Amino acid sequence: MSTVGEFRFSHPSISLRWAGATHPGMRRSVNEDSVFASFPVFVVADGMGGHASGDVASALAIEAFRSLKGRTLADVECVEHAVERAFDSVHERSLGEPIGGTTLSGTVLVDVDGVAHWLILNIGDSRTYLLEHGRLQQVTVDHSVVQELVETGALQRAEARRHPHRNVITRALGAGERQPADVWLRPAERGQRLLVCSDGLTGELEDDEIGQVLREVESPAAAAALLMRRALDAGARDNVSIVVVDVDAVALADDDLFDTHAQSLDDTVPRGELP
Repeated sequence: MSTVGEFRFSHPSISLRWAGATHPGMRRSVNEDSVFASFPVFVVADGMGGHASGDVASALAIEAFRSLKGRTLADVECVEHAVERAFDSVHERSLGEPIGGTTLSGTVLVDVDGVAHWLILNIGDSRTYLLEHGRLQQVTVDHSVVQELVETGALQRAEARRHPHRNVITRALGAGERQPADVWLRPAERGQRLLVCSDGLTGELEDDEIGQVLREVESPAAAAALLMRRALDAGARDNVSIVVVDVDAVALADDDLFDTHAQSLDDTVPRGELP
């Protein structure tokens, strides 16, 4: 199995390590997922449509966030504009040729009154999780038929992964009525670990297993690689994309504790990185 690269970046207010991986899975010949992981942006898009070029839709959605990449924190308004660009890009491209829709989930580090915060966003059924103090929380809420059934009590959460409509989503970029992204704002704190993933991971692994890996495997790269391997071993019926981000330090007074040598992911994660 190919090695998953690990990257780090230190800003005066925060120090991070992260890793990302994407794979077409064991049954798909085309990877319609796209991933962008570069300070301060960590997002995953899961394209839909097969021959209607869902991979084009997901790439367009991710491209809208590329301008946020840099050595400074973003601001909330810039993230809002990126989401609007993502919607517009997918819509405009669909007028000229048939392309599929795409989910979009992930997080951007933003400056709120001089303090680093995670601005977590979601459209569709890709997910962003937060591991904090040993507890794994799914921050985002799936926009899906089965999630609506769970919320009304018509379906148990444990049954959702096997439901025949588990892949039917109710909100996406480029599909139907334009609906806003859900957003959450969380302070960044030392020791946090975030996971952004497509449903190719959560469709194969239960949250308990995902949480165990995230708690027990120290490095982001090793955690991403192990999650990917387990999804592939489980059959990986869909494309699988994973980004793991660790917060090593926040707003330390002694700047010498920050590593001044920065590395960043300069492009989307290559499709099919792991065999």
